[in-house]
Amino acid sequence: MKRKKETNLSFPKQNMSTEPTPPPAPEPRRRLRLLLRNPISLAGVALAIVSLANIFLFVLLDLIADRPNPYIGILAYMVAPAFFALALLLMLGGVVLERRKKIAPTEFYPRIDLNDRVQRSAVISFMTFLTVFVAVSAAGSYKAYEYTDSVQFCGQLCHTVMNPEYTAYKLSPHARVACVDCHVGSGATWYVKSKLSGARQVYAATFNTFPRPIPTPVHNLRPAQDTCEQCHWPKKFYGGQLKVFTHYANDEQNTMRQIRLIIKTGGGDPATGAPEGIHWHMNIGNKIDYVAADEKRQIIPYIHVEDLQGRVTEYYAKDSTLSKDQIAKSSRHHMDCVDCHNRPTHIYVPPDQSVDQSLLAHRLDITLPFIKQEAVTVLTGTYATTDEAMHGIASGVQSFYESKYPDAARNKQLEIRNAVTEIQEIFRRTTFPEMKLNWETHPNNLGHYYFNGCFRCHDGQHVSADGKIISKDCNQCHTLMSETEGATSIAAMASQTFKHPIDIGDLTQVTCSDCHTGGTGP
Repeated sequence: MKRKKETNLSFPKQNMSTEPTPPPAPEPRRRLRLLLRNPISLAGVALAIVSLANIFLFVLLDLIADRPNPYIGILAYMVAPAFFALALLLMLGGVVLERRKKIAPTEFYPRIDLNDRVQRSAVISFMTFLTVFVAVSAAGSYKAYEYTDSVQFCGQLCHTVMNPEYTAYKLSPHARVACVDCHVGSGATWYVKSKLSGARQVYAATFNTFPRPIPTPVHNLRPAQDTCEQCHWPKKFYGGQLKVFTHYANDEQNTMRQIRLIIKTGGGDPATGAPEGIHWHMNIGNKIDYVAADEKRQIIPYIHVEDLQGRVTEYYAKDSTLSKDQIAKSSRHHMDCVDCHNRPTHIYVPPDQSVDQSLLAHRLDITLPFIKQEAVTVLTGTYATTDEAMHGIASGVQSFYESKYPDAARNKQLEIRNAVTEIQEIFRRTTFPEMKLNWETHPNNLGHYYFNGCFRCHDGQHVSADGKIISKDCNQCHTLMSETEGATSIAAMASQTFKHPIDIGDLTQVTCSDCHTGGTGP
């Protein structure tokens, strides 16, 4: 009897658990896409794309531009890279937040298995991107560092604030010397100091809290021995040099007056001769400290001199308003190059001197009657803005000749128009109403014609305890060679005595700047 074949009916075991079965883990690439699908990461991706596009565009513009533009530079190497870095942070932040939501705490950190082809490809791609990003960031950081040291960054980024300084810089003897070479110099320490100071200046410019005008002298400026003396070798200064001063009178003929002097430049290094002349002051053969009674260092009540033998001489100004106790408590300044050469680059030439230079260079027609006087008059007028000054200068010169010299107004129209253009240009480079700046706000201590300069100390008023006086003798610093007025010689080398156009008595009892203000006047 055949046995009936048994049929084995088996049923799958049912999961009696009430918890739902978790979905299978997504593949690594799919998991990354899921992690990036959140608003924060998507915003980071969008910002990264825009930033990269802007970096490429601005760098390209910077490379092909004929002249460097400060705004393109700061956008290409500072602003756009900063936004790109922010985009990467947003993407990373979004991934982290999304991972916390979807992955159990015990599996927060990813498992990397380089034997897995997908994961290995992802790791290689990430490391390649990281290497390229670090290299590009390093190059961009250096370019940003280089750009912040450029003249365009210093002078053009803040047009209103730095416009006077940048304008004067371009016309100065140091127009080819970068700003940082004098204001910062070499070395990391002073670079860091300058950038920390720059952060404060950026804040002041952003929130319009900067002073008008920018005050001088610059406090805590790097010593001249570390900057100026890298080019100007003080130990090689000696002897004298011929200097010709040309002035034009405020008369109808604009009479020219020339003074030729031998300036006793001298030197301060005993190795090249006895310390003498103007550069006796250099801190080689002598060390000089002084106390200033004002912020601009124009009033000096006390001078401390120490020679090579260590002998000290102290000079006190007889007309000082400070007592000896007050002077003793005041801070001392160590004299260096910029105490006399305080405007080596940012020079704001007084109108009187500017017009003299234009007449000498034939940019103003000397045959125009009273052009010297009228030019100085319109230049020293009161104007609220530069545009107002341009209109005032044009109308002032034109109306002067129409009312006083109608024949010249008819026959010399071209010369008058050229004169107006030249006078307007003088104003643009010496006076800045928006910053409340002109030649008077920034005294020039080199010489003593328009400002006290040398006479801050050499005034015959500074006396030591044993009766020594800092002399005001003209021949101590220069020797008169000749003096002419028009075609007439009025003084020669034999006399060695300067003759003033007007008899004002004893010249040792007055200073040039008492009358010569640089504006209207003698």
